[in-house]
Amino acid sequence: MNFFIWVRLFIVFHVFAATPHFFSLTDSSTQLPTNFLDAAKKPEVFDWMVGIRRKIHENPELGYEEFETSKLIRAELDQLDIPYKHPVAITGVIGFIGTGRSPFVAIRADMDALPMQEMVEWEHKSKVPGKMHACGHDAHVAMVLGAAKILKQHEKEIQGTVVLVFQPAEEGGGGAKKILDAGALENVTAIFGLHVSPNFPLGAVASRSGPMLAGSGFFEATIRGKGGHAAIPQQSIDPILATSNVIISLQNLVSREADPLDSQVVTVGKFQGGSAFNIIPDSVTIGGTFRAFSKESFQQLRQRIEQVVIAQAAVQRCNATVNFLQDRNPFFPTTINNADLHEHFRSVAGNLLGINKVNDMQPLMGAEDFSFYQEVIPGYFFMIGIQNASHEKLEQVHSPYFKINEDVLPYGAALHASLAVSYLLKHPQDVAPAEGKHHDEL
Repeated sequence: MNFFIWVRLFIVFHVFAATPHFFSLTDSSTQLPTNFLDAAKKPEVFDWMVGIRRKIHENPELGYEEFETSKLIRAELDQLDIPYKHPVAITGVIGFIGTGRSPFVAIRADMDALPMQEMVEWEHKSKVPGKMHACGHDAHVAMVLGAAKILKQHEKEIQGTVVLVFQPAEEGGGGAKKILDAGALENVTAIFGLHVSPNFPLGAVASRSGPMLAGSGFFEATIRGKGGHAAIPQQSIDPILATSNVIISLQNLVSREADPLDSQVVTVGKFQGGSAFNIIPDSVTIGGTFRAFSKESFQQLRQRIEQVVIAQAAVQRCNATVNFLQDRNPFFPTTINNADLHEHFRSVAGNLLGINKVNDMQPLMGAEDFSFYQEVIPGYFFMIGIQNASHEKLEQVHSPYFKINEDVLPYGAALHASLAVSYLLKHPQDVAPAEGKHHDEL
């Protein structure tokens, strides 16, 4: 073989090695039937997802109030001839694509918005004062519906069932826990979820094996004293002074009591007390959040927050009560990604996007109620980039100026579809029914 033939073979090899191998898994028998990213980018799919996302964005609804969002989702599933269960967890919708039998794999989208005023001026700005999709959940819903549209076209090739989870109340309401309590995912053997992120470029993803996001809880404390005239403080018991000492002491829980190598956070984000410059109020209310990665550290923080608030208030002759609000905002567990699913994710995302677009990330102190699923089902959660270097820099989530780069929608839809279908191909009949019984229906 002459020199030039060798050169051509060398070039071909390296071009092939640098090109994403769409859905080519280790076992040739587990190759997916189509390039889902190409399918998701087709105008009839992309424009459809954009339209859905904008409708949801214009009409944001808070946790457990997503009635119109749920109605829109069900209407789209009806158009696609996809069966579903509703209501689940008040406003939730659970759809099914495939054989209707095991194995079952789930892909999840959260539906709720945030109680904040949108400051972005554009054609599809929120029409509801004081409510906004500032965390990208409108895009998450559009992506799972996009995946459903693609998968429905290949339903006969799906070897099992893909479960579509449209979940209410991620923003503190613990909607995932209610989905589980309803028994909606009883035979599901894996679940995937994602979140848009302006910290990564469009077309890139990021995640990690093991702990990814912290466990989280909220607290509210009321410190009561005795009100009076600000010019005669000796006749009052000042709850503002007492609360100031409480807040300073709470910061010592992390800086002085926690292992510096064990990440923890205590933040007071609310302080309400007093209504005039010259009046000492009767009481002050504060509220905040605490975060940790280990259950032991989390429970220690919870215990010490209560002790510190009550004891520091007593030093200033006040009394205090602490409420951890678990009836409205259940504690979120740590988001822990399954190690086997991490390898599956890297393989599928690498084939779809190119392995150079699959990033490892450090743990974050943010929290996700996707963690409730992971306590009972092997689960995997990842970030998907929306930043475009040629456009304006996007704000972080939970900002009133947050904007979505809608070009991310095909990537999210294709990843959902690819992760689910390739999982089913690699895990046939994970759940074996007991002899004489048939429990392989969800």
